[in-house]
This record gives sequence, C-alpha cells and structure tokens, in this order.
Amino acid sequence: MRRHEVHEEHINHEAWAIPYGDLITLLLAFFVVMYSISSVNEGKYRTVANSIQNAFNGSPKIIDPIQVGKEPSMSLKPSVISTPQKPTSEPIAPPMPAPAPETPKAEQAPQTPAPQAEAEDHLAGIADRVEQAMAPLIDKQLMVVRRHRMNLEVEIRADVLFPSGVANLSPQALAPLRDLAGILSGFANPVRVEGHTDDVPIATAEFPSNWELSAARAASVARLMVDSGVDPHRLAISGRGEFQPEASNATEEGRNHNRRVKLIVLGAEEDGVDGDPVRTVAAAAPPIAVDEAMPIPSTPGAHIPGAP
Repeated sequence: MRRHEVHEEHINHEAWAIPYGDLITLLLAFFVVMYSISSVNEGKYRTVANSIQNAFNGSPKIIDPIQVGKEPSMSLKPSVISTPQKPTSEPIAPPMPAPAPETPKAEQAPQTPAPQAEAEDHLAGIADRVEQAMAPLIDKQLMVVRRHRMNLEVEIRADVLFPSGVANLSPQALAPLRDLAGILSGFANPVRVEGHTDDVPIATAEFPSNWELSAARAASVARLMVDSGVDPHRLAISGRGEFQPEASNATEEGRNHNRRVKLIVLGAEEDGVDGDPVRTVAAAAPPIAVDEAMPIPSTPGAHIPGAP
C-alpha cells in the first residue's frame, strides 16, 4: 500500500489581525458614543436649567425651548412646570392693579377751586332766601334778583323806597328793607349799595345834582341796613347819578326803571372776578365818596358808616 504523507499545518502569522480589527471597531463605536454624549443640545440644556432655577426660586414659568439647527429632530411644545414653592421669610407682594387710563386734557372738565366753589354756594344760599322772602315784590316787578358767578344783585325800584326828589325812605319801604337786612346779617359777604337816578336834572339846596341825590339814597338804605343788624364794616355806598341807565330815559317807563337802588352782594371781600358789575362800570363813572359837603337826609341820631 501506498503510504499517505502527512502534511504539516501552515502556521498563519496574520491571525492577530482579526482580534485587532474587532478591537478597533469596538473603540470606534465607543468614541462615537462618547462624542454623541458630549454634544450638548442648547435647547434641552436651557430647559433643564430653567427647571432647576424654578425649583429653587419657587415660581412657575412657561418655558420656550430654543431650537438648534436648521431641522430639529423633534419639536417641544411649551409647557408649564409647577414646582413646590420654597418657603421664604419675605412676603410676596400682591399683583398691582393696572393703572386706569388717563382722560385727555381736552376732555377733562375744568375744576372750580374750593374757595370759589364755597363762595358760589354762599351766594346761591343768599339768593334763595332773598327770592323766597321778597316774592311779592318780585312778582310785581318792583324788585329784581340777578345771580352772577361771584356776586348777587338785588335791585329795588325807587318808587318802592323814596318819594320823588327826596332821599328819605318811605314808610312802605321799611318792612321789606328790614327783612332783606335780616337775611344779609346772617352772612359775612360784603355789600355795596348803589344809588341810580334818571336824567331829569335836579337843582335844589339839598341836592345840587343827581350825584348827590343818588348817593344820599344809597346812604339812607345803608343806614337802615346797619340799624337792622348788618355789620357796617361790610357796607359801602356809591352814587352813580344818571350815568348808569338800564333803560332809555326818553320814556316815562324807562326813567321809572332807571330810578333804583342796587345792592351788590360780593362773594369775598377782595373779589375781582369777571362779571362783577361794580368793577365793570367803575371806569365809566367812579363812585362818589360821601363827605361833609354832601347833603344827606336829616334823620335824628343817624350816622353814615365811613362818613366823618
């Protein structure tokens, strides 16, 4: 028989390359994993940071994640993270209410100052009492009450107060004037008494002109006011003569209307407001001061306030 020859196995000296390749592959996979872990997603990082911050501060917050890259792999919807509040010693201030919208300056109504509003209220109260007490004379058009912003006019026809050409009060004028003085004595408002006449000239020993007649009539009314309780320091008199007519002197009715005495109740002692008829007409006819040379009605024991 033929004898088989035994061949020796070939020794592979490159067998180490197989485990080496496996090792390199494992190392590559390991470094790829490590690299993927080391790449931080900024959006997720901020979300986690805000969550931790809210957990320590104790206030929930709406988190808006920031997307990184042109095509993010996933989209996160905003969520509210509520964490238990950390007890603190400082009190939490309540939310402040939203301020009310301001009204434009053009739409704001002008406000009246408090002293002026108070003066107007006093004048309104005086006017109401005068109109109530003098209703019979007002109805007969023998007295007129005019309300202004800072003064009150009480105009009385001379037919009620004086006979023609004299300055002595008639008996029928005493009762209404005393009632009027009783109303004015309850207030501290200054009062100006003005005498007015028509344009019919007068030339007597007692009254050389209408100036003297009008001033004497104003003085007679002021004297009765003082005798009825009005403080004389509040009163002032002036004679306007025929130079402040309210109607035409061409007719008897107009002249009768111009013969009058006017009481002007002021809102305050030093008022210089618009609409004050006394100050408005002062430039046209300044008031006449009553002095010793002016003849006045002879009444026993009478004294004109402010006269010598």
